[in-house]
Amino acid sequence: MNTNMKDSANSEPMHVLLVGNNPIELSAVLKKLQDVRGFKIVTEIAFDVKSIMERLIRFNPNFILIDDNIGKAELKETIATLSGNAKTKDIPITLLKNSNYHESLMANSILDYLLKQNLSTDAIYNTLKNSFRFKKTQLYLYQVYQKRKDFILKLSHG
Repeated sequence: MNTNMKDSANSEPMHVLLVGNNPIELSAVLKKLQDVRGFKIVTEIAFDVKSIMERLIRFNPNFILIDDNIGKAELKETIATLSGNAKTKDIPITLLKNSNYHESLMANSILDYLLKQNLSTDAIYNTLKNSFRFKKTQLYLYQVYQKRKDFILKLSHG
């Protein structure tokens, strides 16, 4: 995966799944996503777990933004569904938060957090860029592991 965002723009658009239950707030986030310069963003919006699954039938996101306003139970179910789905389990998830005071659920499944009050096109751009770097590192480590798996097994069995 290419970490250079401008090169990414020329090759493939960024597919973003935006999840939340407040259309007004989601439209503000969508506007900021559209204002990010340097690459094309294709967005699908889901309002609950059922609509997420409906979107995944025809949409292959490579980045997920979730608004924490959907409520604790729905947020937990959404993250569990995305983390457990073969199609989305390796996709970076960023949580859009109202404040830093709330405890984060399932922190190991969330790559990044953005405060909505400070949400800017630059913050979104940096999150997208960091997710590309994370995915590139993850892919590299997986490839190295696969190459060395037999060697590691031989060492462990003496």
